[in-house]
Amino acid sequence: MGMLIKNGTVVNATGSERADVLIEGERISVVGAGLDEIGHKVVDATGLLVMPGGIDMHTHLDMPFGGTTSADDYTTGTQAAAVGGTTTVIDFALQNQSSTLQDALDTWLKKSDNKACIDFSLHMAVTNLHGKNGEETLREMEAMVKFGITSFKLFMAYPNVLMINDELMFRVMQKSAELNALCCIHAENGSAIDIVVAQMLAEGKTEPHYHALSRSSKAEAEATHRAIALADMCGAAVYIVHLSNEYALDELKFMQQRGARALAETCTQYLVLSIEDQMPGKSWEEAKFVFTPPLREKRHQEPLWGALCDGSLAVVSTDHCPFRFADQKELGRGDFSKIPNGGPGVENRLQILWHFGVNAGRISPERFVELCCTNPAKIFGMGKKKGSIAPGLDADILLWDPKVEYIISAATQCMATDYNMFEGWTVRGNAVKVFSRGQLVVDNTAQPGKFLGETGRGRFIKREANAGGLA
Repeated sequence: MGMLIKNGTVVNATGSERADVLIEGERISVVGAGLDEIGHKVVDATGLLVMPGGIDMHTHLDMPFGGTTSADDYTTGTQAAAVGGTTTVIDFALQNQSSTLQDALDTWLKKSDNKACIDFSLHMAVTNLHGKNGEETLREMEAMVKFGITSFKLFMAYPNVLMINDELMFRVMQKSAELNALCCIHAENGSAIDIVVAQMLAEGKTEPHYHALSRSSKAEAEATHRAIALADMCGAAVYIVHLSNEYALDELKFMQQRGARALAETCTQYLVLSIEDQMPGKSWEEAKFVFTPPLREKRHQEPLWGALCDGSLAVVSTDHCPFRFADQKELGRGDFSKIPNGGPGVENRLQILWHFGVNAGRISPERFVELCCTNPAKIFGMGKKKGSIAPGLDADILLWDPKVEYIISAATQCMATDYNMFEGWTVRGNAVKVFSRGQLVVDNTAQPGKFLGETGRGRFIKREANAGGLA
């Protein structure tokens, strides 16, 4: 006996069709019109869209940062993801500069053990190289790829904590090219930014507003160009994370047009929030919007939307890195550089992108699926398991109601923060039911905002090394 989703419209990146979907066990068995109901449990999807579960390839769960730890662990964070329609996340394991990659992997697998509620994978952040010419760590990269971690994160920001220099970056890129792995780059000129931060603090400019002003769009653009250029020198594929502004986008397009193997994402916050509206320099409340890269001026939003349409930007993620306002953001009162960087977003990514993208006519439903589901799966080596409604793939499925209205609020969210970046916004379009590997884990019609699956049911997904699909 299987589960048969009937009378819905199946939406894939390649097109939409009226079709039924038969789930047998944990996978999709058949997609077609008029499938026989006999012997199956029927789920009526009349008036609904049947879409693949979302994949958020940029989260930071249970992550130490800025003297504290991100508020969502693998239980609350993955449950919040599921409630919002995301059925897979790719988190980041962070190498301590004095430790090994294996140490980082062990730490993050322990964090997720018996806690992850949906499927997950990991990127490995490389912050230091050990051994002569980094040979020990470079050999560890081979072991990571064999284990199924096929993307490596490099920070060009946060000096003396996470930031690497160009030599280390180039060596990791060379090894990634050899392994057919993908380099994920946090592109900001951290050295220049730190000088500006110190100068602002010395001038008494300590409020949250100055966090945004200290991290120039041009510092992001410079690092974006430099990272792609270095990767191009050694034939590596790169993926620029959380691209936030038009200047950085121009550098990305410039290098793409010249054949560089470069992909990039933006995040929901950069598409709909701005310095003018959220950080005008009037109150401590603006600490809620301290994340990196920071919010930009409104004029940068439409170029980002345009790049989502023309393919220059391939993915919309969240950079979900949540900190509570009352006791965690408070650590930086009187010194914006000490405010923990990050904001909550994993629960509202699909709602925001649908409302401001599809409802506004900026993107089609098919492009929505491509940006949130299919491209993340293909780019990060999961395309044979996830990202589409097709036979043989995991039955990670959303029943999406494009007409239902939903009010976003911290009072009703699952994320473990005491605020929401989109507080009070009314959006149209939301997940009605969410299936993770064939199991109903969210039913927003019967029990709104509640995760119905078992804690710890999420599995680690081993990914293929495919150089972001640019091989």
